[in-house]
Amino acid sequence: MDMMTAARSGPDAETLWDAVVIGGGAAGLSAGVVLARARFATLVADGGAPRNGPAGHIRGYLTRDGMAPAAFVAAGREELARYGGTLAPASVTDARHAPDGTFALRLDDGRALRARSLLVATGLTDELPGIPGLSERWASEVHHCPHCHGYEVRGRAVAMIGNPVAAASSVRLAALLRRYSPSVAFCVNGVEVGPDERRRLTAFGVRLVEGRVTRVVSPVGAAGGDPVAIEVDSGGTVTCEAVFVAPRPLPHDALLTALGAGRDAASGLVAVDGQGATDVPGVWAAGNVVSPRAQVVAAAGAGSTAAIGMASWLLERELVAAVSGGPHRAGGAL
Repeated sequence: MDMMTAARSGPDAETLWDAVVIGGGAAGLSAGVVLARARFATLVADGGAPRNGPAGHIRGYLTRDGMAPAAFVAAGREELARYGGTLAPASVTDARHAPDGTFALRLDDGRALRARSLLVATGLTDELPGIPGLSERWASEVHHCPHCHGYEVRGRAVAMIGNPVAAASSVRLAALLRRYSPSVAFCVNGVEVGPDERRRLTAFGVRLVEGRVTRVVSPVGAAGGDPVAIEVDSGGTVTCEAVFVAPRPLPHDALLTALGAGRDAASGLVAVDGQGATDVPGVWAAGNVVSPRAQVVAAAGAGSTAAIGMASWLLERELVAAVSGGPHRAGGAL
């Protein structure tokens, strides 16, 4: 017996999907594959702007180390299609509760969809300090994660630019970079560093540079020399071969907020349980939208975990419907 759940036929406005996954990065595609393999009618809506798109390679992902982000997404999309999942190359602009207990969605291409359950995996934006020259070098000379890029710059001169809105992360990253390089300069840039932290960083071999960073440039005629110069308002210049900075993460959680998902009081992020479920029945979230520090491998795992939770939730409702004699989804169309 074919247990593939069928989406209701007809125009898009009448299509009822078992699961719609919003966001087609590592978390979203992993979830989509798990749900499609479980024979649920699954659609992944993806606007095509992944957080790691500017990066050249994925790091720290067992068997996928060094893979280009675009190649990773292409492979994930192929897997989704192989198992019967559907990809919509569009962004979801609106999500709301429908009167019949499902979810009504609107895509930016004008299509309307309905879903029994949702997974939001929309990621985040890395907000960099407003320093001239910084964003232009993002993902080339400028990085944010030593676990992702530290090994590739091992042994080279590196600099950490402090970010006052991510002060604790700035201090921690400055220390962590010392694991990769004997030459680490921490451009404080307005971050308050207490006496104890200064003592610890200095003892660990990190050089603290006072003052505000005014711009990041590539020195003229620096062939064979240091490719990046960090100018400080005190008049000094720090030259290095790689720059790190702790961005301010801005989760793309507007859809979750619109659906009424609650936030964690401590982190301010949308709260999820161990399986990625929010406090809104039928709504899950995974990846950087609820876990800004998650690397690609962790986001993929979170998406898979959430999808298993969704499958269980959907199945429970099908069992209840079967016992009550109402329409249920197993075995084909309603």
